[in-house]
Amino acid sequence: MSKARPAALTTLLLAGVGGCMVGPNYHRPSTPTPPAYKESNGWMPAQPSDAADRKDWWTVFGDPTLNALEAKVDVSNQTLAAAEAAYREAHALVAQDRAALFPTITGNASFQASGGGGSRASTAGSGTTTGGSTTTSSSTQTLYQVSLGGTWAPDIWGAVRRTIRSAKASAQASAALVANARLSAQTELAADYISLRELDEEKRISDATVTAYTRTLTITQNKYKAGNAARSDVLTAKTQLESTEAQNTDLARQRALMEHAIAILAGEPPAALTLAPTPWNLKLPEIPTSAPSTLLQRRPDIANAERTAASQSELIGVAVAAYYPNVTLTGEGGFAAPNLGQLFNASNAFWSLGASAAETIFDAGARSAKVREAKAAYDEAVANYRQTVLAAFQNVEDNMAAQRVYVTEEAQLRQASDDANTNVTITLNEYRAGTVDFTTVATAQAVALQDQNALVQNQAARLTTAVSLIEALGGGWTTAALPKS
Repeated sequence: MSKARPAALTTLLLAGVGGCMVGPNYHRPSTPTPPAYKESNGWMPAQPSDAADRKDWWTVFGDPTLNALEAKVDVSNQTLAAAEAAYREAHALVAQDRAALFPTITGNASFQASGGGGSRASTAGSGTTTGGSTTTSSSTQTLYQVSLGGTWAPDIWGAVRRTIRSAKASAQASAALVANARLSAQTELAADYISLRELDEEKRISDATVTAYTRTLTITQNKYKAGNAARSDVLTAKTQLESTEAQNTDLARQRALMEHAIAILAGEPPAALTLAPTPWNLKLPEIPTSAPSTLLQRRPDIANAERTAASQSELIGVAVAAYYPNVTLTGEGGFAAPNLGQLFNASNAFWSLGASAAETIFDAGARSAKVREAKAAYDEAVANYRQTVLAAFQNVEDNMAAQRVYVTEEAQLRQASDDANTNVTITLNEYRAGTVDFTTVATAQAVALQDQNALVQNQAARLTTAVSLIEALGGGWTTAALPKS
């Protein structure tokens, strides 16, 4: 019997550590992946040095202020800090679940004293008095005990290992969320910064327009004083100037809001950040693309959805394992003695071993319902994963198409702006000569201002779309960055 017992324990140990795992094994779900992007004509193939493969992708815009602001996102952005804390929480759960593979060992030490007392009548020679006197006697018993005890439920059916795998996949999904939060904060900051510089350029144009409209008002006033223009010309010129001044003033409000948003993304209070106006000097980068199949490894939101599906798959096995009996091993050993000095003598040692098995006979379908629930949750996660992939492909296609259209549109808008400026010069000269009315001048000036702003907005849209395309391509992130444990 003494030799059989260790052999049995060894067998159970091996079964618990490396036994079978019931339930399905996870395989990455298939996704509809096109061989090439529809909008890829004229786009460069990806190169390791290009923006889409660089973690510091924002440097391609060539703006030192933007570079400094982006560096603050990793350090101070609170949304990102919350995502990182959530990942640490998920990673700690993996360690908690892994602990269930091993026995739970407890140590105990105790001291117990007990006693009692009673009365009895003495006999001759048994006491110091005669004539039936009463004597009281008492005794005390002590017991010292130390022991180690252990309880272990071997993972015979793989429920614990499935749980660990599920927790590990969930932690990886959480890590992907951190990467996605970082990329979202970085791209939002870049887009807001572009909008800020767009407002600076619109302000420059507006200031120049106010100056031009002021000169036009002077011309109409001089013509009116000379009797060569109607009072309505003066009022029209004055109204046009005042409206433009009001719009010019409102640009300050819009810029302030954008500056405040940038401060929050950089993890600073708005009062701590001031960005001085600068000329329009952002570069328009060439953004390369790669095969659609590589997008599955480049986008953190796709990785999050895929790891979530993996986590749900493992939970099916956990639910299936509930159909099988649970085995629990217990053991205890130690020493017990009435005297502390004799406690650790071999003769005072004791031990016990036990094993139990439990199987649910009837649960009114609860286990089968849990299996169905786990399978449905997995199907939901797979559908979400495939939808995330489709949305990612759309995101890339949309931004590629927008970039191509904006390039063509910029040439058209630039020509229109040049023509409108020429028309303002011509109509103003004709108005001085008295060959056209002032309405023609005012219309030409309004069109020129509109076309100048449209050209700046187009350039800003190209830059913002470049940011969006970099984000759509993953911003230099890959699944290789996911934690392995």
